[in-house]
Amino acid sequence: QVQLVESGGGLVQAGGSLRLSCAASGIIFSINDMGWYRQAPGKQRELVAVITSGGSTNYADSVKGRFTISRDKNTVYLQMNSLKPEDTAVYYCNAGVQINGYGSYSRYWGQGTQVTVSS
Repeated sequence: QVQLVESGGGLVQAGGSLRLSCAASGIIFSINDMGWYRQAPGKQRELVAVITSGGSTNYADSVKGRFTISRDKNTVYLQMNSLKPEDTAVYYCNAGVQINGYGSYSRYWGQGTQVTVSS
């Protein structure tokens, strides 16, 4: 019903930049918040950044000042600057989606995109 498709991952040297994109499609009436999570090998998935439908943002302390989340309708972006090796992880897009005008919002996940930062 709802698909989240991420793009923009890759390999970059420390200090470099990458921009991730995530487009939501399918049966969508409304999306409240959209966000990015990441999971490094052997670690739990963690929140990186989230943006509400009103444009409010929240960031993990580890990425504040380096990453910027933005949104254009049903697409969310993550601009990542000054990347560090510890940013290496699979990055997942997440969205709260309402498929009709009266139901609850359900969470959907993208398939993930690998970001690797070399030292």
